[in-house]
Amino acid sequence: MIKEIFVPQGIEVSQEGQELVVKGPKGELRRKLSHPKVKVKISGSNTGFDSIDDRRRSKSMTGTFAAHLRNMINGVSKGYESRLKVIYSHFPVRIKAEGTKLIIENFLGEKRPRIANAMPGTEIRVEKDEIIVTGPDKEGVGITASRIERATHITGYDRRVFSDGIYITKKPAVVGGEAEAEVQKVSESEEQAEERKDGSKK
Repeated sequence: MIKEIFVPQGIEVSQEGQELVVKGPKGELRRKLSHPKVKVKISGSNTGFDSIDDRRRSKSMTGTFAAHLRNMINGVSKGYESRLKVIYSHFPVRIKAEGTKLIIENFLGEKRPRIANAMPGTEIRVEKDEIIVTGPDKEGVGITASRIERATHITGYDRRVFSDGIYITKKPAVVGGEAEAEVQKVSESEEQAEERKDGSKK
Protein backbone atom coordinates (compact mmCIF):
# COMPACT_ATOMS: atom_id res chain seq x y z
CA MET A 1 0.00 0.00 0.00
CA ILE A 2 1.28 3.44 -0.97
CA LYS A 3 0.27 6.62 0.79
CA GLU A 4 0.34 9.65 -1.44
CA ILE A 5 0.06 13.36 -0.73
CA PHE A 6 -1.37 15.69 -3.35
CA VAL A 7 0.93 18.70 -3.68
CA PRO A 8 -1.01 21.92 -4.47
CA GLN A 9 0.06 24.31 -7.20
CA GLY A 10 2.78 26.70 -6.08
CA ILE A 11 4.35 24.19 -3.68
CA GLU A 12 7.62 22.46 -4.51
CA VAL A 13 8.67 19.17 -2.95
CA SER A 14 12.15 17.73 -3.43
CA GLN A 15 14.50 15.29 -1.76
CA GLU A 16 18.04 16.10 -0.70
CA GLY A 17 19.74 13.08 0.78
CA GLN A 18 17.59 11.93 3.71
CA GLU A 19 15.78 15.27 3.93
CA LEU A 20 12.50 16.20 2.33
CA VAL A 21 12.43 19.87 1.30
CA VAL A 22 9.15 21.73 0.87
CA LYS A 23 9.04 25.29 -0.53
CA GLY A 24 6.08 27.63 -0.78
CA PRO A 25 4.85 31.22 -0.31
CA LYS A 26 5.48 31.09 3.47
CA GLY A 27 9.05 29.86 3.19
CA GLU A 28 10.97 26.60 3.20
CA LEU A 29 10.87 23.62 5.55
CA ARG A 30 13.26 20.69 5.81
CA ARG A 31 12.75 17.46 7.67
CA LYS A 32 14.64 14.19 7.80
CA LEU A 33 12.25 11.52 6.57
CA SER A 34 14.22 8.34 6.14
CA HIS A 35 13.55 4.70 6.97
CA PRO A 36 15.15 1.60 5.41
CA LYS A 37 11.72 0.07 4.75
CA VAL A 38 10.06 3.15 3.23
CA LYS A 39 10.64 4.54 -0.26
CA VAL A 40 9.90 8.16 -1.17
CA LYS A 41 8.49 8.71 -4.64
CA ILE A 42 8.11 12.24 -6.03
CA SER A 43 6.11 12.42 -9.26
CA GLY A 44 4.46 15.56 -10.59
CA SER A 45 1.79 16.80 -8.20
CA ASN A 46 2.02 13.74 -5.96
CA THR A 47 4.56 12.57 -3.40
CA GLY A 48 4.20 9.00 -2.19
CA PHE A 49 5.57 6.86 0.61
CA ASP A 50 5.75 3.13 -0.09
CA SER A 51 6.55 0.46 2.51
CA ILE A 52 8.62 -2.30 0.92
CA ASP A 53 7.16 -5.01 3.17
CA ASP A 54 3.87 -5.67 4.95
CA ARG A 55 5.12 -5.34 8.50
CA ARG A 56 3.06 -3.17 10.83
CA ARG A 57 5.94 -0.81 11.67
CA SER A 58 6.74 -0.21 8.00
CA LYS A 59 3.11 0.63 7.24
CA SER A 60 2.98 2.87 10.31
CA MET A 61 6.03 4.81 9.13
CA THR A 62 4.41 5.55 5.75
CA GLY A 63 1.49 7.12 7.61
CA THR A 64 3.84 9.13 9.84
CA PHE A 65 5.85 10.41 6.87
CA ALA A 66 2.64 11.35 5.01
CA ALA A 67 1.38 13.29 8.05
CA HIS A 68 4.67 15.18 8.36
CA LEU A 69 4.61 16.11 4.67
CA ARG A 70 0.99 17.26 4.91
CA ASN A 71 1.90 19.52 7.84
CA MET A 72 4.88 20.92 5.92
CA ILE A 73 2.74 21.69 2.87
CA ASN A 74 0.12 23.41 5.02
CA GLY A 75 2.89 25.35 6.74
CA VAL A 76 4.59 26.76 3.64
CA SER A 77 1.28 27.48 1.89
CA LYS A 78 -0.84 28.99 4.68
CA GLY A 79 1.14 28.81 7.93
CA TYR A 80 0.15 27.85 11.46
CA GLU A 81 -1.24 29.95 14.27
CA SER A 82 -1.57 29.50 18.03
CA ARG A 83 -3.20 31.93 20.47
CA LEU A 84 -2.70 32.64 24.16
CA LYS A 85 -4.64 34.72 26.68
CA VAL A 86 -3.05 37.02 29.25
CA ILE A 87 -4.88 36.90 32.58
CA TYR A 88 -4.10 39.04 35.62
CA SER A 89 -6.11 40.26 38.57
CA HIS A 90 -3.54 41.32 41.16
CA PHE A 91 -0.77 43.06 39.21
CA PRO A 92 -1.05 44.74 35.77
CA VAL A 93 1.17 42.75 33.41
CA ARG A 94 3.02 44.41 30.54
CA ILE A 95 3.68 42.24 27.51
CA LYS A 96 5.81 43.16 24.52
CA ALA A 97 7.40 41.29 21.64
CA GLU A 98 10.98 42.22 20.77
CA GLY A 99 12.47 40.33 17.85
CA THR A 100 12.44 36.64 18.73
CA LYS A 101 11.54 37.24 22.39
CA LEU A 102 8.40 37.86 24.39
CA ILE A 103 9.08 40.02 27.43
CA ILE A 104 6.70 39.78 30.38
CA GLU A 105 7.04 42.63 32.87
CA ASN A 106 5.56 43.14 36.35
CA PHE A 107 4.21 39.60 36.51
CA LEU A 108 3.02 39.17 40.13
CA GLY A 109 4.80 42.44 40.85
CA GLU A 110 8.23 41.02 40.04
CA LYS A 111 10.93 43.58 39.21
CA ARG A 112 12.79 41.23 36.91
CA PRO A 113 11.02 40.51 33.59
CA ARG A 114 10.29 36.99 32.45
CA ILE A 115 11.33 36.08 28.91
CA ALA A 116 10.13 33.45 26.45
CA ASN A 117 12.20 32.76 23.32
CA ALA A 118 10.57 31.90 20.00
CA MET A 119 11.64 28.99 17.84
CA PRO A 120 13.47 29.87 14.57
CA GLY A 121 11.08 31.07 11.87
CA THR A 122 8.31 31.75 14.37
CA GLU A 123 6.82 35.21 15.01
CA ILE A 124 5.13 36.56 18.13
CA ARG A 125 2.52 39.31 18.00
CA VAL A 126 0.76 41.01 20.92
CA GLU A 127 -2.78 42.37 20.56
CA LYS A 128 -4.02 43.80 23.87
CA ASP A 129 -4.43 40.80 26.19
CA GLU A 130 -3.90 38.21 23.46
CA ILE A 131 -0.66 36.76 22.11
CA ILE A 132 -0.57 35.33 18.60
CA VAL A 133 2.18 32.95 17.51
CA THR A 134 2.58 32.25 13.79
CA GLY A 135 4.99 30.40 11.53
CA PRO A 136 5.30 27.73 8.83
CA ASP A 137 6.50 25.00 11.17
CA LYS A 138 3.66 23.46 13.21
CA GLU A 139 6.03 22.09 15.84
CA GLY A 140 7.88 25.42 16.09
CA VAL A 141 4.63 27.29 16.69
CA GLY A 142 3.54 24.77 19.31
CA ILE A 143 6.87 24.83 21.16
CA THR A 144 6.93 28.64 21.19
CA ALA A 145 3.39 28.79 22.61
CA SER A 146 4.33 26.25 25.28
CA ARG A 147 7.41 28.28 26.23
CA ILE A 148 5.27 31.38 26.69
CA GLU A 149 2.77 29.52 28.84
CA ARG A 150 5.53 27.97 30.97
CA ALA A 151 7.21 31.37 31.42
CA THR A 152 4.37 32.42 33.74
CA HIS A 153 4.01 29.12 35.56
CA ILE A 154 3.90 29.79 39.29
CA THR A 155 4.28 27.61 42.38
CA GLY A 156 3.48 28.30 45.99
CA TYR A 157 0.25 30.14 45.18
CA ASP A 158 -3.32 28.96 45.53
CA ARG A 159 -4.50 28.69 41.90
CA ARG A 160 -8.08 29.28 43.07
CA VAL A 161 -6.99 32.75 44.17
CA PHE A 162 -4.05 33.54 41.89
CA SER A 163 -5.07 32.74 38.32
CA ASP A 164 -2.56 35.20 36.87
CA GLY A 165 -0.67 33.84 33.91
CA ILE A 166 -0.63 33.30 30.16
CA TYR A 167 -2.65 30.35 28.88
CA ILE A 168 -2.93 28.66 25.50
CA THR A 169 -6.45 29.08 24.13
CA LYS A 170 -5.82 27.76 20.64
CA LYS A 171 -3.39 25.02 19.70
CA PRO A 172 -1.46 25.27 16.40
CA ALA A 173 -3.90 25.23 13.49
CA VAL A 174 -3.66 26.08 9.80
CA VAL A 175 -4.43 29.72 9.10
CA GLY A 176 -7.64 29.86 7.08
CA GLY A 177 -8.15 26.08 7.02
CA GLU A 178 -6.35 23.09 5.60
CA ALA A 179 -4.54 23.29 2.27
CA GLU A 180 -5.20 20.69 -0.40
CA ALA A 181 -2.63 18.27 0.98
CA GLU A 182 -4.78 15.19 1.05
CA VAL A 183 -3.47 11.76 1.96
CA GLN A 184 -4.47 9.17 -0.55
CA LYS A 185 -4.15 5.41 -0.20
CA VAL A 186 -3.16 3.87 -3.51
CA SER A 187 -3.51 0.14 -4.08
CA GLU A 188 -0.32 -1.41 -5.35
CA SER A 189 -0.10 -2.94 -8.79
CA GLU A 190 0.77 -6.61 -9.37
CA GLU A 191 4.30 -5.54 -10.30
CA GLN A 192 4.71 -3.57 -7.07
CA ALA A 193 3.35 -6.47 -5.06
CA GLU A 194 5.87 -8.80 -6.69
CA GLU A 195 8.69 -6.34 -5.90
CA ARG A 196 7.58 -6.19 -2.28
CA LYS A 197 7.45 -9.98 -2.08
CA ASP A 198 10.96 -10.30 -3.48
CA GLY A 199 12.24 -7.58 -1.14
CA SER A 200 10.84 -9.23 1.96
CA LYS A 201 12.72 -12.44 1.13
CA LYS A 202 16.09 -10.64 1.17
